Amino acid sequence: QVSGGLEMPRARREADPLLHEQPRTGNPYTEDALLRSYLKRHLPPQVQEEVSQDLERFGNRLITEIQPLAWECALNPPVFRQYDAWGERLDHIITCSAWKRIKEISAEEGLIAEAYERRYSNWSRVHQAIKLYLFSNFSGGFNCPLAMTDGAAKVIESLGVPGSLKHVFGHLTTRDPKKFWTSGQWMTERRGGSDVADGTETLARKQPDGTYHLHGFKWFTSAADSDVTLTLARKEDARGHVNQGSGGLSLFFLKVQDEDGKLNNIKVQRLKDKLGTRQMATAELWLDGAKAELISAEGRGVASISHMLNITRIHNTIGAVAAMRRMISLSREYALRRVAFGKLLKDHPLHMQTIARMEVQTRGAFLLAMEVVRLLGLVETNMASEQDKLLLRLLVPVAKLYTGKQATAVVIEAMETFGGQGYMEDTGLPVIVRDTLVLPIWEGTTNILSLDVLRSLTKSQGQVMAVFLSTVQRKLDSASRNEKLEAAVKLVREAVRLVQSAGSKGVATMEIAARDFSYSLARIYAGALLIEHAAQPDSSSTDVSAAQRWCNQELCPVSTELKNSSYDAQAAFMDSCLVYDGSP
Repeated sequence: QVSGGLEMPRARREADPLLHEQPRTGNPYTEDALLRSYLKRHLPPQVQEEVSQDLERFGNRLITEIQPLAWECALNPPVFRQYDAWGERLDHIITCSAWKRIKEISAEEGLIAEAYERRYSNWSRVHQAIKLYLFSNFSGGFNCPLAMTDGAAKVIESLGVPGSLKHVFGHLTTRDPKKFWTSGQWMTERRGGSDVADGTETLARKQPDGTYHLHGFKWFTSAADSDVTLTLARKEDARGHVNQGSGGLSLFFLKVQDEDGKLNNIKVQRLKDKLGTRQMATAELWLDGAKAELISAEGRGVASISHMLNITRIHNTIGAVAAMRRMISLSREYALRRVAFGKLLKDHPLHMQTIARMEVQTRGAFLLAMEVVRLLGLVETNMASEQDKLLLRLLVPVAKLYTGKQATAVVIEAMETFGGQGYMEDTGLPVIVRDTLVLPIWEGTTNILSLDVLRSLTKSQGQVMAVFLSTVQRKLDSASRNEKLEAAVKLVREAVRLVQSAGSKGVATMEIAARDFSYSLARIYAGALLIEHAAQPDSSSTDVSAAQRWCNQELCPVSTELKNSSYDAQAAFMDSCLVYDGSP
């Protein structure tokens, strides 16, 4: 019944569709103003022109060809077939045709090759990173195997591309889809995740031909359908003894399948049932004499694989920023179409404020990610100063841990801007949210990386912190005469003073404060980058506003908690009491 007692005709009720306007975004490169302005300001003109043309072409390919493949991957996750109809063990991991096609496209686009061809010298890493940034949310989960493949290539390069691995390096960095290999990173075992020193039980037994047979159980292997992998194991001596701790770990290379296409003495126990990244096969694997090659110096496995971890953490950062950008792009497009309470969402000031706050976070995260990639490019082309190297060592864990937390907050907030539609599986939005939630966990959790930040300060005897502070000051100096940025500069300078004071506290205090200290470093550095960006002659009012708004947040949370005595022994004791209800 409707007003006036009139009943709506049945035919009309059934025929009238209940429509919500679907957000439709265009080329992700041409629609990203911050990205385009960053490249214009930083890249040499000729490089910028060529890279821009490539990115625009790639953006069109993403929305016309790759995006449908990604959706097919989401609808058709990997399937594990352990036995055939007659009881013969197969251990086949079956992926869909779209997954295989995305692998081919990754090679065609040079998503790994670009970084190692170095056509644009130190800017090649930036070019690659931007392509990965655009690709990430259209990749159907293939950004993860690409991260590990890039990391494996980096490890081999750091070893000088020895003769036995030259062909492997070629397969990992080729543009030929028929020759392209992806790599895994098999580190996590039953007893440990990040604690590889005490958690790695896999044994390596030397064979008469100089190769090794690996025996052990890998608890968590992402992209288990990869062609090759790097893994840690403990080398047995002639008496069957092994060295414990990190000093007993060496790095090994192995092919997942032998020349006949059979698994290399590897048994698949099961595929993991994950919250997200379901498009990618993650498995538990038994290594039952898997043939492998020792590629690091004996006992130097952790040091050798650290090159891989740096790369995968940078990929994680890029993926986090990409997830934020994608959700905001969809959210702002939806606001142009969706009508609520008699007007478009874009005309509701509170709705616009919500998206604007997410935009500020995304801009800070983007510039932080690009700074890390820029420094990596300098290091790889032997153009980096010692200060650049120290700064990169600090910013990799800082950027990874902070953007991972940012991304989870932003994508959930953005999902809410769609109302109930954001919760509907077939919109694709929950896929982005689920896949983002792993980013604070992959490649080291927030606490693990916060402690790594402290190690970088300690091992450098304060040099890392000195470089950080001087770099921030230099960026702020570039905006010292800009009246619109004066207040923001002042806020960052004060935060620098506070974080410098916090960093002088004792070891026990700093360990408890590590998380807030790392957050402080991230916010301060991103604030300096936003200010530097907004201080350029061709900057826009939105650049200035983003810098101002970023700097109005609490830039140095570690200082506030120190004032409240949150890091002393009594506070630590009460933390345990609160967690365990008075019985620590």
